[in-house]
Amino acid sequence: MSFTVLIPARLASTRLPRKPLADIVGLPMVVHTARRAQASQARAVVVAADHDDIVAACVAHGIQVVLTRGDHATGSDRLAQACELLGLDGRDAVVNVQGDEPLIEPALIDACAELLVQHPDCVMGTAAHAIAEQSDLSNPNVVKVVCNARGHALYFSRAPIPWWRDAPTSPAAASQAPPAALRHVGIYAYQAGFLRRFATLPQSPLETVESLEQLRVLWHGERIAVHVSPVAPGIGVDTLQDLEQLRMLFGQKAASG
Repeated sequence: MSFTVLIPARLASTRLPRKPLADIVGLPMVVHTARRAQASQARAVVVAADHDDIVAACVAHGIQVVLTRGDHATGSDRLAQACELLGLDGRDAVVNVQGDEPLIEPALIDACAELLVQHPDCVMGTAAHAIAEQSDLSNPNVVKVVCNARGHALYFSRAPIPWWRDAPTSPAAASQAPPAALRHVGIYAYQAGFLRRFATLPQSPLETVESLEQLRVLWHGERIAVHVSPVAPGIGVDTLQDLEQLRMLFGQKAASG
């Protein structure tokens, strides 16, 4: 299918200032992310920036970019404006790839976009993968999702869901994640028309409590399709430790040729 990748990039990251421009083996992180997205089947890859410095970095490396307002409350609001600036039709498919995912798999982007074709009753598609570590299940920074038999999201939470009520109590058994526990991957596909409408929907109480924007979609009665990836995605960057780990990985890759 035909789709556009939009990459929201905000300069004033709370935990890692100027995160989109963080250097990784000589290139800004947002440029690495955009180049990975360009290896997908997307017809275009566009960074939605909030600052001239990000625009300049993208232009310098041949990445298409649009400058959006700096006061958007969410990345979805930023992408809604980007759709307007790009003149995307309401039926045009858009995949939202986070700018701090320089190891994003192009095949995952394609699979997420394909959900809009496979699930025409869903307004959004996203991704998940199986949780293997107990520490991830209990970590509130790892978002979990549970799905129904049709592969539609029932709920997203920072809490460990589903809760294995009758889990064995032995140390060996307790180290295993409960069946069907899935980690949500922050990639989204939608039509540009819904993305614009989403930005106008009132926030939901669940969204506010969990601090998870996608719960607004479920709260208003819409459906989200979920692609379960057989492999975990690459490292995303939230902290300086994450950034240093990525620099090491990219450095090793460059050294090995």
